[in-house]
Amino acid sequence: MTSPVVVVTGANGLVGSHVVSALVDRGATVRAVVRRPGTAPGRPGVEEHVGDFADPGFAGSVVAGADALVTTVHPMGDDRDSQRRVGVDGTLTIADAAAGSGVARHVHVSTAAVYDRSPGTGDVAEDGDLVDDDAGDYAVVKRDVDAALARAAGTTRVLVRPPAILGPGDSSVWNALRPARIRDDEAQRHAAPDASFAWVHVDDLAALIADLASGAIAAGDDPEAGPVAGGCTPVNAAGEPATQRDYLGTVTTALGLEPVWEDEPVWTGQIVADRARGWGWTPRVSLEEALEELAAGLR
Repeated sequence: MTSPVVVVTGANGLVGSHVVSALVDRGATVRAVVRRPGTAPGRPGVEEHVGDFADPGFAGSVVAGADALVTTVHPMGDDRDSQRRVGVDGTLTIADAAAGSGVARHVHVSTAAVYDRSPGTGDVAEDGDLVDDDAGDYAVVKRDVDAALARAAGTTRVLVRPPAILGPGDSSVWNALRPARIRDDEAQRHAAPDASFAWVHVDDLAALIADLASGAIAAGDDPEAGPVAGGCTPVNAAGEPATQRDYLGTVTTALGLEPVWEDEPVWTGQIVADRARGWGWTPRVSLEEALEELAAGLR
């Protein structure tokens, strides 16, 4: 069997860099797409490609002859127009280029934030209700990217939907950026203790994405056994149950602060990942291990 060639956008980001490493470990050749020279992971089997994947010419050249495409980039925190320009328009540009070049698989990193998780909603599987237009910019734009990819054709598309992604890194929202806000702003220390904290570790998420992109998880006609060949299949990726008492409690303790527990209606369900487990995915990082890693990085 020849080594698969996989294009990864955002290859220097938290998720992208871990996906690149997981693909290399599986014997893939990775075309790592980055915006700045010298920022792609420096591992054997990784080819750095510097450019803007929203540019049709660059997109077409980087996907030519590839077996799979993994898209990880979304400009969180930017205004909605900027998020659409990169998240929707840019993703669709390289997705269209991949389809036109005969790329077999496209794995897109979506988010569990596309699901309605209002108080009382309960557990959420892949058929759960999606957010309305009045949800935050990030959730709405990611929802719209998913919808656009679902309408596309030509590749086997998989929408991987993780909740909060734990794992160390300067750009890690949940291990670095949010703890910094909790440290600096007392208002960020308020939460309902029993509110669900749905999470997955970046290593486990990357393993699922790499198995999909490399073809280790085969496509077929049953979405409970694998991605639907030629279709668009969402799949949740989440670890064991946790609450805000676990996450916020860990962060505040590590920072020497006190959380402020509120009594208010909250979502107490879980992101159900039975489909991913049916595809052979088993998370290996426990909640205890993930929280200890989080705390150690803050101490």
